[in-house]
Amino acid sequence: MADDSSRIDSVDVLEVDEAVARSSGAADYGVTDGGFVPKPFARLLAEKLALARSLFGNDLDLGSGSAIRKLLEVSALEDARTWAAMASLYDNQFVATARGEALSRLGEELGLPRPFLEARGTVKLTANLPAAFNFVTIPQGARLLTSGFHHVVVEESVLLSRTNPVREVPVVAFYPGPEHNLNPAQETQKIRFWNALDPKLSWKPGDLLSIARVQVPNITPEQVVVIEHTTPLTGGEQQWPDIRYRELLLQAPRSLWTVESIRVALSLLPGIRQVQVRDRVGGVDVNLPIFGSFNFLERLFGSERDLASPYYFDVVAASTEAAIWDGPDGLGAAIASAMEDLRPIGIGARIQQADRVFVGLSGRLVVKGLPLPRTGQLDAVNTSAAALALKQRLMQRVRRYVDGLGFGEPVRASEVMWAMMNEPGVADVQELQLLRFPPEFGDNSVAEPPALVDFFTAPVGQNILVRANQIASFVDSDLKLRIV
Repeated sequence: MADDSSRIDSVDVLEVDEAVARSSGAADYGVTDGGFVPKPFARLLAEKLALARSLFGNDLDLGSGSAIRKLLEVSALEDARTWAAMASLYDNQFVATARGEALSRLGEELGLPRPFLEARGTVKLTANLPAAFNFVTIPQGARLLTSGFHHVVVEESVLLSRTNPVREVPVVAFYPGPEHNLNPAQETQKIRFWNALDPKLSWKPGDLLSIARVQVPNITPEQVVVIEHTTPLTGGEQQWPDIRYRELLLQAPRSLWTVESIRVALSLLPGIRQVQVRDRVGGVDVNLPIFGSFNFLERLFGSERDLASPYYFDVVAASTEAAIWDGPDGLGAAIASAMEDLRPIGIGARIQQADRVFVGLSGRLVVKGLPLPRTGQLDAVNTSAAALALKQRLMQRVRRYVDGLGFGEPVRASEVMWAMMNEPGVADVQELQLLRFPPEFGDNSVAEPPALVDFFTAPVGQNILVRANQIASFVDSDLKLRIV
């Protein structure tokens, strides 16, 4: 009996808790359309107080000095910490919201480890100006060197004159990383030279290098402005802050350049039926006339790439019927735009519209159980509303089959027969023949499409073959389909 009562009490608690959660809008927390929303402490405590009143009655003492309230407050505080931990766990799965080590791990998965910062510090500059010069300007960005060829940059412009010849100036390492925490105690890390190849130091007469060169005899730039490096540079061991690193990761490409990545991106464009990406250098082109005509042991299948020639890959796109190919808003321009961020720099794409093979059908239908006219000529039967509706349903079935075919796949008469025989009311399909229309049939630029009699009729039961660079399109004309 004790076990049954415990079970009943737990069911009552769950029912009351569900009612409280439903009435208090608890569904607005947790994983929502806007992300993970944790419940705050005040909300958790309010729910626990409401649940306690529902179980024990409204006369329950839940004042600030109540022992039960204290227990509920401790429980709500622990629940709030759990909610905060779950929110952090959820946010750390995405670049846009991750922080700290979690963001670093996401960046490593993208191939972009968190970069280091540049070490910073100060040096003292002292001007020993020749008699002909009253001042010298050290521009911002001027480069200094160590004997170990570490590069350091002056962070702000400095004016040194006879009246003010000494300045402490901030400097920053040109290259990031802890190895550029330059310590003047080590001889190879002491900043002591000006970079003579820095054009900023000799842009005009009166600049540092110009002053050194016009002296007779010539003196070194270090004699004109003496560099004193006494304190180490620090901060090179630190890494980019989250905000800066997150911006880098959000701008980074999410995939390598592969045939699959381009195919997936293009397949999502409106107006694309299927797309084929061909890399002739990276794969075998079965359309070449030499394919299958020689012994692999006796000759090479293909020649090496000419490095002096530009490299292109081919994109063959089969469009839907409603797609418009040309024009600035056409499908061709949309394909080029979608590939811009995926293709490698310097490698172009040859975009072409797929050759379409327009296929129709003719045949005789034997139907059963449909409300067709029982009397009259066959022409009257075929033009009745029930017959036209049946033919339309058959056209839709065959269209679904043909639209599912890929590049180079033939239109099989047996598949067409199977699709039509699955329509309720069709008892038999006789003398089924596939029709191949001329290429111009689907060309929207033709003012008047060819007549429906201008086609090639395949023998009964024969397939319409399609080459590897072609794709079949269905012509849903039922003029050659007759009910007998």
